[in-house]
Amino acid sequence: MKRQVWLLFCCQALMQAATVGQAVMAALIGHSLAEDKSLSTLPVAIQMTATMAASIPAGMVFARLGRKPGFILGALGAMAGSLTFAAGVWTGNFTLYCAGAIPAGLGFGIAQHYRFAAAEVASPAYRPRAISLVMTGGILAASLGPELVKATRDSFPPYLFLGTYLVLACLPVLCMALLSFTRLPPPPARHAGGARVWEIIARPAFLTAAVTGMVAYGTMNLLMTSTPVEMMLCGFGIGASATVIQIHAIAMFGPGFFTGRLISRFGVRPVIVAGAVLTALCVAIGLAGESFAHFGLALGLLGLGWNFMFVGATTLLATAHAPEERVRAQAANDTIVFGTVACTAFLSGAVHAQAGWTVLNLTVLPALALALGAIAWQQMRGARTATG
Repeated sequence: MKRQVWLLFCCQALMQAATVGQAVMAALIGHSLAEDKSLSTLPVAIQMTATMAASIPAGMVFARLGRKPGFILGALGAMAGSLTFAAGVWTGNFTLYCAGAIPAGLGFGIAQHYRFAAAEVASPAYRPRAISLVMTGGILAASLGPELVKATRDSFPPYLFLGTYLVLACLPVLCMALLSFTRLPPPPARHAGGARVWEIIARPAFLTAAVTGMVAYGTMNLLMTSTPVEMMLCGFGIGASATVIQIHAIAMFGPGFFTGRLISRFGVRPVIVAGAVLTALCVAIGLAGESFAHFGLALGLLGLGWNFMFVGATTLLATAHAPEERVRAQAANDTIVFGTVACTAFLSGAVHAQAGWTVLNLTVLPALALALGAIAWQQMRGARTATG
């Protein structure tokens, strides 16, 4: 069991490395290629829209063919996306660059299911730790992605980042090689029963998990996407932006080594609440100044808050469905979560360009209040059921 979890950890790391590297480059490339600077985050928005759109087809592939063929399909999409990004950079064509976000987003959407695969290969007692551990694959991604950007950005002058995308296209190939050694559960039996999608969505545990997940990912994406552009406007170079994104990514995935233990000890709701508090602290630091230290600390807190909230949401989701309903529940959850992420990617560039960094930070607070309200609602509902 643990061997399978570690293989999934490595696959997650390789797929995530391309995404972390893209987080450093996308808004900067968009800002340089787009005539309308409010469209600088459009490639990220398209990528997240494709990620959302991948959720239901990915669920169908997993249900019919199993996890391994689905993950291979995702790796092929990520490779095609990196190569198309490279073509867009080479030709200086913003439209072509944006087109690369479609297969890249589809690959990223399928890769999100590695955490679900970890839950399926683990025993119930080990499940929170397995989910958390696989997500810590992002630690390797946090080191690898930005370092690849720094090392390869000037490989083919004057085409900035062309070499980076060619290198990133190799990572999914390594992922497919590792997948050949995995033993993952077969697809669920056809017509296995279970509730319909709308009945699953109506469950309090599902609603709370989905709301928490979409707030965690949406608020994180809203601030992270525009950070490289804001740092550029403050006079920082690409290396400084890459380092801040690296700090952020390490903070996102590093706690995975112990988040599962925290959930097992204190419960999922307190961990989610702690994540919301950390994200609010990120906003406070972000509003306090725009030095390198402010950006680094704020993005570090943002990553840590995301980890607590998103791992908590994923753990909570596992309690909201029966085994035969898992594919439907997971696809519905990721459609909701990444639909929100796509919206925040569109909003990030527009709000930042039109209203500024301060307003962009303040928009996070109402979303955090929504997540805390969902947690309180489910807890009160559970208390009424217990005493009823």
